[in-house]
Amino acid sequence: MQYAILCYNNEAEVFSWSKEKDAKVMADLGVVQRKLAAQGKLGPVARLMPTSAATTIRKDRDPPLVLDGPFAETKEQLLGFYILDCANLDEAIDAALELGRANPGGSYEVRPLSLFRASASPE
Repeated sequence: MQYAILCYNNEAEVFSWSKEKDAKVMADLGVVQRKLAAQGKLGPVARLMPTSAATTIRKDRDPPLVLDGPFAETKEQLLGFYILDCANLDEAIDAALELGRANPGGSYEVRPLSLFRASASPE
């Protein structure tokens, strides 16, 4: 089963880290990522740009409304995600806990994935 681990934190705080602190956190996460990759569990990983770079499409209007930035104001923002292939939810939670030890603050949401289209082919 594939799981998404969604990484939430206060982006103002995270993007104000010194280059040294950011590099240390990324290096610590890299250790966990290499371990997960060696176990054959690690899929795509992405660190998202700040919400100031986001565009939101409100599809409840006709025509849809395109807005700069995020739609919802929250204390924590989605800053990145991991896709893991785990035997079960407990294994995915263990991976999230290990990633959490390497990354200060915020929270992780673990959610099973249901693939909408497993291949790049439109057929």
